[in-house]
Amino acid sequence: MRPSPSEPGIRIVALLCAAEVLSMTGFSVYPALLARLRDAWGMSGAQAGLIGGVFFAGYAAAVPLLSALTDRVDARRVYFASTLLAAAGTLGFGLLAQGVASAAAFQAIAGAGLAGTYMPGLKALADRVPGTLHSRSIAFYTSSFGIGASLSLVLAGALEARLDWHWAFVACGAGPLAAGVLVLRALSPLPPQPQARPPRIWADVRSLLADRAIRGYVLGYAAHSWELFGLRSWVVAFLAFAFAYTPGARIPWGAAAVAAAINLLGIPASILGNELALRFGRARVIAAVMAASATLAWLAGFSAPLAWWLTAALVALYFVAVMGDSAALTAGVAAAAPAGKRGTVLAVYSFSGFAAGFLGPLAFGLVLDAAGGKDAPLAWGLAFGSLGIGCGLAALRALRRGVG
Repeated sequence: MRPSPSEPGIRIVALLCAAEVLSMTGFSVYPALLARLRDAWGMSGAQAGLIGGVFFAGYAAAVPLLSALTDRVDARRVYFASTLLAAAGTLGFGLLAQGVASAAAFQAIAGAGLAGTYMPGLKALADRVPGTLHSRSIAFYTSSFGIGASLSLVLAGALEARLDWHWAFVACGAGPLAAGVLVLRALSPLPPQPQARPPRIWADVRSLLADRAIRGYVLGYAAHSWELFGLRSWVVAFLAFAFAYTPGARIPWGAAAVAAAINLLGIPASILGNELALRFGRARVIAAVMAASATLAWLAGFSAPLAWWLTAALVALYFVAVMGDSAALTAGVAAAAPAGKRGTVLAVYSFSGFAAGFLGPLAFGLVLDAAGGKDAPLAWGLAFGSLGIGCGLAALRALRRGVG
């Protein structure tokens, strides 16, 4: 369906990217404050990782319904309702969370809210932007995820330092509300494409996964998300440990600020990765990027005893590699989706990624505990290694065979 003349493609892309950034102000609050809450509540690494990961479990549980719903309901309506859910989870954490169980519950609610904004926002964009702009507009949209994650880190660190962790969550809960109002008021309604038959979601899922290209992108996104969300959940705590490991070093920024700056590097990395995929082929570029990220996971993880700037540089390089396939995967699966089934394809794709995103932070915490705990450099190195091994290798094989 063609976009209306009053909504040229660039304006729609800018609008939805801005809304994506606002909707994510609560996304990185827990990772920014993980070390603080771990010590305050006496949590193990596994418990801390569980709270970080359950955000993505909430996402994975909600995304099949909310994303597939956009094949039948205007995505902007799904988006607005979901921002209310995201705000409720973040506000509830700040006002009511008192330990592992309550914190995990509110994280799951916030994750479910993101499920109704991230991929439905992508669906709203893909439905309204001309096909000639699809790949690059999707690259910019997925990169705005990194801006939102960075902004959330900065806000959380600054608010916790000036007030306390409760108010960091409460203040950051306002962003999703602003995003919902922006999308509802500034984006024109667009009826979904008529369907010849009532939707049969699970039958559609089976038939869509029979497509080798779609299946390859789904597996690739699971590997990508295992690494990305495990890293995002633990990077501030790791940098705080590494910076404290070399006492007396003059470090100009705190761990949260350094992590926010590193997150911003993911934006050009994601866009460049998609441009390289357009030129050299998606399978080849995605496989090369995943191999690089699997290697850099080990180098970054064992860097804590090094000079602080070298540790930060290796973590930054690792994050760039992790993000290098993000837009290439998402633009690829959007292009491979059949007409009228894009919402369902994105639901399956997003579910696979965020289910793996739940397991990544939890596995990191389990390895950290088993290998010696939060004060052992070896434990951090092995925990980082868990992000880059196994799942990434399996995805490389699947991508080489299944993605064109």
